[in-house]
Amino acid sequence: QVQLVESGGGLVQPGGSLRLSCATSGIIFNIYTMGWYRQAPGKQRELVATITSGGSANVADSVKGRFTISRDNAKNTVYLQMNSLKPEDTAVYFCNANRLAIGVLRDYWGQGTQVTVSS
Repeated sequence: QVQLVESGGGLVQPGGSLRLSCATSGIIFNIYTMGWYRQAPGKQRELVATITSGGSANVADSVKGRFTISRDNAKNTVYLQMNSLKPEDTAVYFCNANRLAIGVLRDYWGQGTQVTVSS
């Protein structure tokens, strides 16, 4: 059974920081591309950051310079360090694990963690 469990969300003031974690089980973590997505009320889910099995990271332009994605293969966990948070970063943040192999896409999601940026 595959599980992705996010943690670390909460309420933070503008300019503050949070670190999200996503602990996984049931997958061979180190061969999956991991990602963070977010969905604000009334908006579509959007990509925040991804990191490949080889450690190559990409972040969306909207968070570049403020957010950092990383992974710890020994702990089967992916992280999202969020600094200089803005009210527009308020959303539910979802962890994703995906792998495309031999034409088969394996795609898994966590249940999400709420991040609220407000004074």
